[in-house]
Amino acid sequence: MSTKNKILDAAELLFADKGFNGTSLREITSSAGVNLAAVNYHFGSKKELIKAVMSRYMNELAPKLELALSVIVHSDDKPNLDEVFFAFVEPLLYLNEFKVNGTSIFLQLLGRGYTDSQGFLRWFLTTQYPNVFTHFTKAVHKAYPELTTQEMFWRLHFTMGTIVFTMSSSDALMDISRNDFNNDVSIETLINKVIPYVAAGVGAPIIAE
Repeated sequence: MSTKNKILDAAELLFADKGFNGTSLREITSSAGVNLAAVNYHFGSKKELIKAVMSRYMNELAPKLELALSVIVHSDDKPNLDEVFFAFVEPLLYLNEFKVNGTSIFLQLLGRGYTDSQGFLRWFLTTQYPNVFTHFTKAVHKAYPELTTQEMFWRLHFTMGTIVFTMSSSDALMDISRNDFNNDVSIETLINKVIPYVAAGVGAPIIAE
């Protein structure tokens, strides 16, 4: 394995577990078995390392997600919000083929971008992968045209909070399901359970202020 990939592999696990703010470069280099100069040589800074970690997943996810959402956007039929959100399932689960536990790791990393107030990361993702966000917004508008841009912002923010909490506590949820209900669940099951919930939230009636 190349030094660069060793750093990326160590960084993604530490970032997912401890957060971007809570992980130092020294912890990453120690886990990767490389020196600090190697991080500076390959990435230049911690911010650039964070971007590289996310890009490795987004480069795999974005084309598949764009295609799935594009089908909905260009269909003659009006979709419902369940269909819009379920378009994420197959592309997200593909990340498990790309990396072991890739789906869970990516969603945790994405959540860290919000909980750790990594504004530069949100800017990076929206500018580097604009078609994903454009297609998603169009698909939501197509399913729920009465939803204003401002209301969509709030509802998608609440949706992200739900997803972040669910994925960050996925191991605990799986343990509870196993111990309390004698039911083993997978990451795919968790995603399929949470999607109707968030779709219903985004599709809730608009309350006049």
